Amino acid sequence: MLDDNTVQDLAEMFKILGDPTRIRILHALSRQELCVCDIAETLGMNQSAVSHQLRTLRGARLVKFRKEGKEAWYSLDDDHVISLMCQGLEHISHKR
Repeated sequence: MLDDNTVQDLAEMFKILGDPTRIRILHALSRQELCVCDIAETLGMNQSAVSHQLRTLRGARLVKFRKEGKEAWYSLDDDHVISLMCQGLEHISHKR
């Protein structure tokens, strides 16, 4: 049996992954490291909205960033994020 903390953490992660904008951001970052302005342009969003979503994704340890001068460059935190997305895509395509 899973302990209560593990269940809560897993549910929170799936809740975070349940947002279409966050999925789009993760997909963009699965291809390459990007700055906020590039993510915003790719998704057709303003930088403030993208930054808000990135904060949530950072808090869940799904993305990480590095500073280069005044600019922050974002990437997926690790290969597990890609695995989660690939498993989800495989699952939904299997059901179609």
